[in-house]
Amino acid sequence: MTNIRRALQAAAAGVGGDPALWFWGGNGSGQGGLGNTTNYSSPVQVGSLSTWVEIASTNTNGFGIRSDGLIFSWGINSDGQLGLGNTTNYSSPKQIGALTNWALLSGGSSMVAAVKTDGTMWSWGRGAGGRLGHGNTDSYSSPVQIGALTTWSKIFCRGEFSAAIKTDGTLWTWGANGSGQLGVGNTTYYSSPVQVGALTTWSTVGIGSSHMGAIKTDGTLWMWGRGKYTGALGLGNTTNYSSPKQVGSLTDWAKISCSGLITMAVKTDDTLWAWGDGNNYATGLGVTTDYSSPVQCGTDTDWASVVTRSSSGLALKTDGSLFAWGLNSSGQLGDGTTETKTSPVQIGSIAAWTRIAGVNSTGAAIQGE
Repeated sequence: MTNIRRALQAAAAGVGGDPALWFWGGNGSGQGGLGNTTNYSSPVQVGSLSTWVEIASTNTNGFGIRSDGLIFSWGINSDGQLGLGNTTNYSSPKQIGALTNWALLSGGSSMVAAVKTDGTMWSWGRGAGGRLGHGNTDSYSSPVQIGALTTWSKIFCRGEFSAAIKTDGTLWTWGANGSGQLGVGNTTYYSSPVQVGALTTWSTVGIGSSHMGAIKTDGTLWMWGRGKYTGALGLGNTTNYSSPKQVGSLTDWAKISCSGLITMAVKTDDTLWAWGDGNNYATGLGVTTDYSSPVQCGTDTDWASVVTRSSSGLALKTDGSLFAWGLNSSGQLGDGTTETKTSPVQIGSIAAWTRIAGVNSTGAAIQGE
């Protein structure tokens, strides 16, 4: 797992080093880590440190890992989701313990999960619905290891359920499952990780409020969970599925992000695609139409990654420039206004962004200065 941290550091160094953390958007819970509860419609630097390599956002919290392997949290702490051993709220980053071997993290609803460099997986916060993966529904205010395995490679959380990929390429899920979003062929909740099928070729995952998508190592795209109403599964219908279903037959999918009833993805040719709920122009397609199959966003062929939010989106281009679109009532687009944007607009003129995160009305990114 140490190679993951090195890769993140290298990515930041590639655009000038000194990876600083920036925040914008809704900040009513102190989730911006800026020491206040003021909303910001343009990016504002979080503290003065320039050593951030990993970030995660939830509706009311922020989390980050520095290049020294230390992990930090801030925002609302009603369920102990900050991992500090208490339920005190903090509007500035607070260090979780003293360990220096944290590598990856992802946040859900009042919870967070993380993977260490030794391949162990940990979670804390609200345990309702089994979302922490500890075999119970208890809440924990400090990190607790999930099982005893040392083979976890990637972690993905959103809402009340989570997914993880092991080093052997197997996919595991746990938590809420009312729409079949765990992909295990039923709608039963699971409080411990359950394997999705028997395949060993899973590469990456995107999680929405009640649906999930994943890309295999062969570049195929698979979706499951809630397709009802908006067609967020991209299967050409509005049906729910409790097991993975392939989206078309293409083998050129590279990255995926889900949120609410929206899905967006980047292909290997660096084109950007969207489907699902078009309300508030959240798909970036310039219309509020729902699409049940993938539709290309514009004609650009230089998209690097995308993060969907419930009513808006963020995306990085290969040159490090940052773009946003959709609802902007809290300044979550970061373009200095609170006006909704129907299609991607650039945030500032800097082309030095390396990682992005955001949920609902928040946005965060690491910038190599």
